[in-house]
Amino acid sequence: MKLETERLVLKEINEVHTEDILLIRSNEVINQYVKRNSPKTNYDALEFILHIKRKTLDKEIIFWGISYKGYPNLIGTICLWNFSEDRKTVEIGYELLPAYHHKGIMSEALKAVLDFGFNALNLQKVFAFTNQSNINSQSLLLKHYFILEESKKDEKNSDNIIFSLKNPF
Repeated sequence: MKLETERLVLKEINEVHTEDILLIRSNEVINQYVKRNSPKTNYDALEFILHIKRKTLDKEIIFWGISYKGYPNLIGTICLWNFSEDRKTVEIGYELLPAYHHKGIMSEALKAVLDFGFNALNLQKVFAFTNQSNINSQSLLLKHYFILEESKKDEKNSDNIIFSLKNPF
């Protein structure tokens, strides 16, 4: 499922994107805010891609690679995952190579995914978990009218804070 914005294409990832996924998911700047097993090799990245493809087929996740229009390489990813049982709430996740920070790219991608989630999927609420030290991520969420859920805690990562956005429609 492809989404397009003024400058970007959000597209399904596949085996062609192995090196891009390795570059994104092993980036030290990104990973300082995320607890995960980062890929070390192309094989690890390929395993991740195949895992995402299975989760997509099972409708557990909607995962997009982000690239500029007319540019094949991925510069980031964005996804909807951790759907509630009734599929009314979901978590959003995103990452962007540091060379592309502060250019409005993730803001553009986030807006497209939120529009899709609220309009096409009829979501009622979107949650975003972000590291309490990740000021850029927090600013992005606040810019898009997410609200800090001060009473909610991430049981899996005490460094995270939780934001949410209700369907405005």
